Amino acid sequence: MSPYMSRLAKLSRPRLLVRAARLGLTEFNRERALRRMMGAEGVPSPGQAFENLFDREAAMDEARRASGAAYSPARHVELLAALIHEAQIADLRVAA
Repeated sequence: MSPYMSRLAKLSRPRLLVRAARLGLTEFNRERALRRMMGAEGVPSPGQAFENLFDREAAMDEARRASGAAYSPARHVELLAALIHEAQIADLRVAA
């Protein structure tokens, strides 16, 4: 298992949240989503994007656990979908 997928496997998230994120992968547009989520003009490499998204997802999960008013399940699903996608394409580049 690659380092990216290994880190994802260690996350403990609600099953429904993960299932929704996996379903969201079918409609995922990397360039559009990463620009919006990261506020960047260009799209970073998969490894850089993974690290950034991993940190953002951890903060989002903290908000979920704290039942914070700023928590958005829809944004969390999108963030998890992006994280899964970046791990998948980073793995392809590592294997090549």
